[in-house]
Amino acid sequence: MHQSGSQRLAGLCQVTEHLFLSNGRAANDKVLISKFNITCIINATEDTKNISTADLEYVHIPVTDSPSSLLSNYFDEVADKIQLNSKHCGRTLVNCNAGVSRSATLCLVYLMKYHGLTLLEAHKWVKSCRPIIRPNIGFWKQLIQYESKLRGCATVTMITSPLGEIPDIYQEEIRDMFPL
Repeated sequence: MHQSGSQRLAGLCQVTEHLFLSNGRAANDKVLISKFNITCIINATEDTKNISTADLEYVHIPVTDSPSSLLSNYFDEVADKIQLNSKHCGRTLVNCNAGVSRSATLCLVYLMKYHGLTLLEAHKWVKSCRPIIRPNIGFWKQLIQYESKLRGCATVTMITSPLGEIPDIYQEEIRDMFPL
């Protein structure tokens, strides 16, 4: 599926044949939901806006976008739901308010668990679909721990930078911000 740059940034983007990622606005756009044949919405926000219908299942994951939020409590539940939905030829849309942190984190988990990707590979994949993804630091730590549980090792580590603790994959961005 070819997506324009503005569609990838602002709206709904396709991660796999059966997985989509978006912000809250796109997740509530009935035209988009219909256009992409979405059958399940996983809403990772504090708000619950249950819009389940006969054709659309709605799952609410009640988390805030805070480094102290335990999104990892929902990792397997969400990944398993996306996989089950795809086995039944369904299409799942994962959203949060901005489509940047919570929903992106959940998409990374799914790719690690069901597509066998490392965290580093999953991040590159999702970032290529939606360049603005940026899980918060707490979610990165939970992702690293989850990858270690799945694979026995981690492909991303936390490092100290002038901005505080960050995943090492952001090291290049920091160098650009603070040249020698």
